Amino acid sequence: MPTPTKGPRLGGSPAHERLMLANLATSLFKHGRITTTETKAKRLRPIAERLVTFAKRDDLAARRRVRRVIREKDTFVELFEQIAPRYVNRPGGYTRIVKIGPRRGDAAPMAIIELVEELEVATTSNAKTEKRKAAKADVVAALAGDTDEETPAAAKAEDAEDTANVSDEETAAEVEAIEAEADEKK
Repeated sequence: MPTPTKGPRLGGSPAHERLMLANLATSLFKHGRITTTETKAKRLRPIAERLVTFAKRDDLAARRRVRRVIREKDTFVELFEQIAPRYVNRPGGYTRIVKIGPRRGDAAPMAIIELVEELEVATTSNAKTEKRKAAKADVVAALAGDTDEETPAAAKAEDAEDTANVSDEETAAEVEAIEAEADEKK
């Protein structure tokens, strides 16, 4: 059970606070970004991130856990079908809080909490490193005496080559350097 927060609650009672945070989470998933006070945004962030993590799991238990908080059917379906698939490769950090200054009238500190967009850059760099690892594995296999024409590492390297825009000159230079070291050892 999570430790209760110290100090005054956002609402008058624990039940009111839970309902308020549930409504904020629903609005966040419905609109993608909301403007609220800094305190509410900081309290909403762990709840929203936990809901996205459950939605990524997408099993019956996860759906029931999320349904306890997100009661609007349209928002619930959008979370599981559109929002969660965007963050499949992201281990966490689905929200961002941006402070925007005091509110006019009572000077309460305001903030925008929004869902971050997924990064496409991470997938291309992973393919590049996979190709290099496969090339090094082929050289090590050749040194060990394995003379298979098509090793699994070579197959992975070809797949990675198709998906990533990596210059063949860099990889060829690395392979030649490794082969030169192997020839010196013989």
